[in-house]
Amino acid sequence: MPKGIPNPAAMYGIYSRSWGFEVSIVRNGVRHHRLFGKASYGGAEQALLHAQDWRDFIVRSVPPQARRERAEKQRTNNSTGVTGVFHHLAPGGRVRAWMAKTYIAPDEILRTDFSVADLGDDAQALAIQERAQQLKRMTGLARIHPAEEAIRMGLSAHPPGPRTAKRSKSEITRRNNTSGVSGVHFKTPNPSHPGYWLAITYTTGKGSVSKAFSVKVHGAEMAKSLAIAERTSQLADKLRAEEEAAAQPASQRKPRTRAAASSAKRNNG
Repeated sequence: MPKGIPNPAAMYGIYSRSWGFEVSIVRNGVRHHRLFGKASYGGAEQALLHAQDWRDFIVRSVPPQARRERAEKQRTNNSTGVTGVFHHLAPGGRVRAWMAKTYIAPDEILRTDFSVADLGDDAQALAIQERAQQLKRMTGLARIHPAEEAIRMGLSAHPPGPRTAKRSKSEITRRNNTSGVSGVHFKTPNPSHPGYWLAITYTTGKGSVSKAFSVKVHGAEMAKSLAIAERTSQLADKLRAEEEAAAQPASQRKPRTRAAASSAKRNNG
């Protein structure tokens, strides 16, 4: 959106990219950041819904600073050592007065001046005391975006419809994939070889399982169909193993290795 114009509520903290959506929200100097790719969620609609869900979680669990806390933060251009307390200087550089000033609302700005000529050294101390009293009238949270309060109250600006689970890397169909099915690839060892269709599935810490179907043996279309069916079976086995592992007590789970010692391959030429 143009500078000075906030994003619509549904897109607050969310930035559209060619590959999906980026969520970026800063809280108290900490950046909360996550990417939601269209390929990982099966399309732009689901990627955006997941991005909005995560954005809402951050907004609700990490609210912005209280207005008073933010008003007490020391600014780099402050020359008095106390936020909201300023001095008026005479032409020769002598302090003429101390002032306490606090912005409460657009139509309510508190300001009190304390003359050094009238109060002497007490002028600064009185300005500091006045600033503390002014801050007591400041309540609520810092207003980051108009959508913030609605999100914290649970008034979602996006549909609550079903969410598809994030795909693993092995389930994402790459641009260079010629089969249209992730994990199914056509291979030719050399130009004279008729080639084969390969179904392969990677599992974290356990290497890969694969099976090849020769075009010479099965024919091009049948070899491809067999590879697609094998890939479906591999993914089902992988999901079943993950569910069984998740159901085990933590004490019985085997630690993950950084890389599998070898790949388990099942080939049928």
